[in-house]
Amino acid sequence: MYIAIIGDIHKAWDDFDVAYFNQSSCDALLFMGDLPGRSHRGTDAVAAELARVTKPAYFMPGNHDGVTIGQFMGELRQNEKWIQKYARRQAPLCDSLQTALGDIVYTGYSRHDLEVSDERIHLVAARPHSMGGATLAFAPYLKERYGVASLEDSADRIEALFDECDGPIVVFSHNGPAGLGAERDAIWGCDFTREGGDFGDSDLAEALRRARSKNKQIVAVIAGHMHHRLKGGGERRWFLRDEHGTAYINAARVPRILRLNGERRHHHVALRIENGTAAVTEILAGESGFDLRNPAE
Repeated sequence: MYIAIIGDIHKAWDDFDVAYFNQSSCDALLFMGDLPGRSHRGTDAVAAELARVTKPAYFMPGNHDGVTIGQFMGELRQNEKWIQKYARRQAPLCDSLQTALGDIVYTGYSRHDLEVSDERIHLVAARPHSMGGATLAFAPYLKERYGVASLEDSADRIEALFDECDGPIVVFSHNGPAGLGAERDAIWGCDFTREGGDFGDSDLAEALRRARSKNKQIVAVIAGHMHHRLKGGGERRWFLRDEHGTAYINAARVPRILRLNGERRHHHVALRIENGTAAVTEILAGESGFDLRNPAE
């Protein structure tokens, strides 16, 4: 089974991507969110271009998807007055985005089963719209739409999805779990404050802990959000494998379309699953072919 993972897009998607993935051998695509720039403007237009993909595809909303700039700034500054004032706009914006995505499955606190030949996995979509850190971002919307009012509620919802699974599980979310490092270059570490720290989601980490206590088989945990290029220079560690054999993948190479040797290259991460084991590779594809970059062990 070959799953193509497309990290934070931020408008970096064009006709080449549509043709490349439609002609590829991938069995499914995972879009990790953040379609526009800082504001929601242009989100539906990007989504409509994604909808031209004919492969089975799943979309996880990011912290820039379906939110106004006022709402985003309220969350960034933890201004409760702004958060409440602008929250009412989120539901209609998300509904419009879901319509624009066409046949792409709009996910969040949901389970989806994928079967290819002899491989069968459960795709578990964790919390949508995560901004990372210690707070529940966009709480009014999460409570209205999903009944989630706290990080504890969120962990419970994700755990319930794991409980429905009876085989190998691939988890995906906009931001990754806490507990994987506090260094600025850690896979979901904070690089934009002097203090640094672990910027992963505690609810996802707790749900994963509970799943392992029940002997659930977590093949891979996939997210984006924390860009590979670090503030102040350097590159983030984008992959690791833990003692349980679980592969952790941060696909947020931004910009995902870059120039290499004078040619435009388009980034995605290839996740190949065989007998419940994940093999992971970054791919930079262009008109002349593609480069395998940083194959993960």
